Amino acid sequence: MSLLYEGKAKRVYTTDTEHQLRVEYKDEVTAGNGVKKDTMPGKGKLNNQITSIIFDYLTHNHINNHFIKQLSETEQLVEQVDIIPLEVVVRNIATGSITKRLGFEKGHKFEEPLVEFFYKNDDLNDPLITDDHVKLIHIANDEEIAQLKQMAKEINQVLVQLMDEMSLRLVDFKVEFGKTHDGTILLADEISPDTCRIWDKHSDINFDKDVYRNDTGSLIDTYQTFLDKLEDLKS
Repeated sequence: MSLLYEGKAKRVYTTDTEHQLRVEYKDEVTAGNGVKKDTMPGKGKLNNQITSIIFDYLTHNHINNHFIKQLSETEQLVEQVDIIPLEVVVRNIATGSITKRLGFEKGHKFEEPLVEFFYKNDDLNDPLITDDHVKLIHIANDEEIAQLKQMAKEINQVLVQLMDEMSLRLVDFKVEFGKTHDGTILLADEISPDTCRIWDKHSDINFDKDVYRNDTGSLIDTYQTFLDKLEDLKS
């Protein structure tokens, strides 16, 4: 097996099986597009376990994704996809950048989930782009754009239900999609407190990476508590 790709949070390796890859989660944590970064022992293990449980939950709720199985505490086996260079963000409640861009108060609940596209390009700082931009730079056509938005909304419905069972609120999240060798679009990458904003339903305490971004608590303790809640649902 050889290293195929290394990003901020994961390493991706080839396997002996065609169209399957091994993903290893790292102990690195970043914020602000890598401006703030640290190594936290145990973080990769937590994100791997959380993502494995969530992707398995999504599979059982008919959301097509690349996850095959968890291989170890820090590794997964996944279906190989070519990542579509878009971060697809779904917002249920206003916080973060949208409060600065459009003036919404933090905590404002949107009548309908809002789906936004951000161009995955570190040199450009992952800018917000429109559907027309997506077509202009040949990322996706009209049919694919509609499919990405529909899939994102379906994922949102399932995740909102999951968080509600844990007395949590899904504020917003980022997902990525990829195409298989035959062109099928699948949910890919990860879903974890790294890629979501999650608030306690009663206190609005964060169960996500904002505790690291804003220095308001221990990331490891927060993620472990979130994992414990997930595992309690399984028991």
